[in-house]
Amino acid sequence: MVELWDGLAQAFWLVVTADSELVEIALRSLQVTLTALLVACLIAMPLAALLAVSRFRLRRVVIATLNALMGLPPVVVGLIVYVILSRSGPLGVLALLFTPTAMIIAQVIIVVPLIASIAHQSLRDLWQEYHDLLISMNVTQTQKMQTLLWDARRALLTATLAGFGRAIGEVGAIMIVGGNIDNATRVLTTAIALETGKGEFALALALGFVLIALTLLVNLCIHWLGKTEREGRW
Repeated sequence: MVELWDGLAQAFWLVVTADSELVEIALRSLQVTLTALLVACLIAMPLAALLAVSRFRLRRVVIATLNALMGLPPVVVGLIVYVILSRSGPLGVLALLFTPTAMIIAQVIIVVPLIASIAHQSLRDLWQEYHDLLISMNVTQTQKMQTLLWDARRALLTATLAGFGRAIGEVGAIMIVGGNIDNATRVLTTAIALETGKGEFALALALGFVLIALTLLVNLCIHWLGKTEREGRW
């Protein structure tokens, strides 16, 4: 118990004094996660809108596949990306393995199905309301998708937030493709796992505090954006 309290005290001191190693790892985590989240949203949101407004033969199969991929084990994603980016893999010539770019690729693959599935549910319900109106206006498919995405933007923030939580808490896949290299690919989750294994509980706890704080901060920002927009409409 004494060791626990000592670790908490040291962790608190590292956070308060903005330890350089702690700040570096936290900033790298944000850079990787936010980049992956942006790319994932650019892929998932249009895909969700397309599935909502379009009717084609394999539509149900695509939706079922997205829902199934939400539970895809991250370590499997990491292994697949590792094989593809390794020297003997098809993209080995790009030398992306053990770089932040490889970590971003893995996170995008993990997050896209989650964001697309949640967004599709919201857009599908909205499409039922807008269907007759948009059909009567004879708008293009792209205009239908743009209308749904804009009017469902507050609901899509929830999907984005879910994607952020999944990405920033990921450890298995990015450990495999990033290698947890100091001053290069070490992020909050991989650093916590490493420091815990080494018995450095103070730094591990400090990293955990920062991870929780970042997650709460993003949640509060999303809540504030949604609240501000609702107030602005009245």
